[in-house]
Amino acid sequence: MDNPQTTTRTETATAFTSVPIEITVSVGKARPLVRDLLQLAAGSVLSLDKQLDDPVELYVGEKLIGIGVLEVMEGDGQGQLAVRLTEVSELNNSA
Repeated sequence: MDNPQTTTRTETATAFTSVPIEITVSVGKARPLVRDLLQLAAGSVLSLDKQLDDPVELYVGEKLIGIGVLEVMEGDGQGQLAVRLTEVSELNNSA
């Protein structure tokens, strides 16, 4: 017969793993002067510190979870941006 604690733990783990999380992809940073920032309008271009082919960083909250490269999807998601993971950070560290 199943151990009630084991069953509850398994059900909780399954419910927990079904919770969606938000991953932020950082493609670069900009460092404009305040006067330049105040002049931004629709159509303005803000230069970033990265090139198109540079790696991007993936975060959950403030925690870096991986590194990847940007790609454009083909097929059903044609034209949609995607990230191909090239490195997964150690997630067991508490920092």
